[in-house]
Amino acid sequence: MKILHVSSEMLPYAKTGGLGDVVGALPRYLSRRGHDVRAFIPLYDTMDTDAVDLDLVIPELTFPMGHHQIRTRIFRDADNPTAYFVHCPGLYSRGSIYTGHDDEHRRFLALNVAALTACQYLGFAPDVIHCHDWQAAMLPLLLKVRFGWDRLFANTRTLLTIHNLNYQGGFSSAVVPDLHIGGSEHLLHQELLAQGRVNFLLHGILYADGVSTVSPTYAHEIQTPEFGAGMDSFLRQRSSTVVGVLNGVDYEEWTPAADPLIPFRYSADDLSGKERNKEALLNAMGLPYVKGVPLIGVVSRMASQKGFHLVPGVLPGLLARRDVQLVALGSGDPRIEDIFASLQRYFPRQVSYYRGFSNKLAHFIEAGADIFMMPSVYEPCGLNQMYSLRYGTIPVVHRTGGLADTVQLVDPVNGTGTGFLFDHHTEEGLRWGLTTALKAYRTPGLWEKIVANAMAMDYSWEHQTLVYEELYSRLVS
Repeated sequence: MKILHVSSEMLPYAKTGGLGDVVGALPRYLSRRGHDVRAFIPLYDTMDTDAVDLDLVIPELTFPMGHHQIRTRIFRDADNPTAYFVHCPGLYSRGSIYTGHDDEHRRFLALNVAALTACQYLGFAPDVIHCHDWQAAMLPLLLKVRFGWDRLFANTRTLLTIHNLNYQGGFSSAVVPDLHIGGSEHLLHQELLAQGRVNFLLHGILYADGVSTVSPTYAHEIQTPEFGAGMDSFLRQRSSTVVGVLNGVDYEEWTPAADPLIPFRYSADDLSGKERNKEALLNAMGLPYVKGVPLIGVVSRMASQKGFHLVPGVLPGLLARRDVQLVALGSGDPRIEDIFASLQRYFPRQVSYYRGFSNKLAHFIEAGADIFMMPSVYEPCGLNQMYSLRYGTIPVVHRTGGLADTVQLVDPVNGTGTGFLFDHHTEEGLRWGLTTALKAYRTPGLWEKIVANAMAMDYSWEHQTLVYEELYSRLVS
């Protein structure tokens, strides 16, 4: 098949979350399967262009957008021919991937139109256009209105993947002229338009041929008022075409047996390197190493979605009463950052917090920790719990979204399961999850069995790519 991906992020060029991981991996694995894949993202000024061998593919593309004339150039990574970049400094040289500027809508509408116009220039007739999140959600409507005349797209089908429903691309109706769909404004959601608003994600839900999200449980959750973020009624109306496909893990990057970012490599057959990583991690983070003391790890954006507001009511008591340590990595909401900074101040020999992000430290924590804490309020898919399983670092998670789909509750009697899930997002729930995990850690033979179960799980992109292939085939047929 010929497959076009359109996204605001793609690893390793631009990433703020799981979206970048998915778009960095899925096109590559589809290409290996023999498909002709092109993935379009903006050429942000934050991208390290010195590390990428950019080939100029299209010297200039010009197209109207309301009263604006957008001029772009299209580049491709010579070492990764699936990756295409839309070069438009006026829109993408902002020092960050996302902004709060008045033309934020125009930045990503231009990406959509540039990708479709580039297809025309290159004579590339996609069987499927895979649109990611609100930034590409207007593309199905633009394809219908602005490009419907071109027989190049006569058999093209569109798939919208919702990576996080809470980010919807809501704007004032003043942005409508920039859609450049004169005479077709009746295709916009009229009730919302009458209120002076336009919602990009909503129009993707309305006009894409298929809608997917990043885990089966989240696909169900977003059709409920509790997790639907105002979109649940629209998603229920087309529930037969809303599919949950788990994100995969790129085990070429995330596997302890070959990870270049950790000091000691190990495998399920020889776990000695994991304990050595733990000792090295604690030394690097300024904490004492004591054999037999469990280490809890956290790698996360510090955002309200991640559920860390439960921590002040749980961790201080746990740290005061038990031999346990905590290493945390992440940044974001200053109030959540302060939670971990305070724990470090009050428990300097038990807690170390790195404010910011380090890919190397993220790998190091996955390899060195015994337990991984992920108490998300909601989690469309989540990747860190799957990384943790691969590294034999046992997850303690809230039973929601992709966490519920990837972590199996431990049964201490028969030794099955891969982690600890709590049903109620409360302090009591998190406390139960952590104390139960710590009890299992100190139970001879049980912990080793849980670690073996976890490391045997397979959430590879090799498998998940086949699921997407089947979904694309259903859309095309």
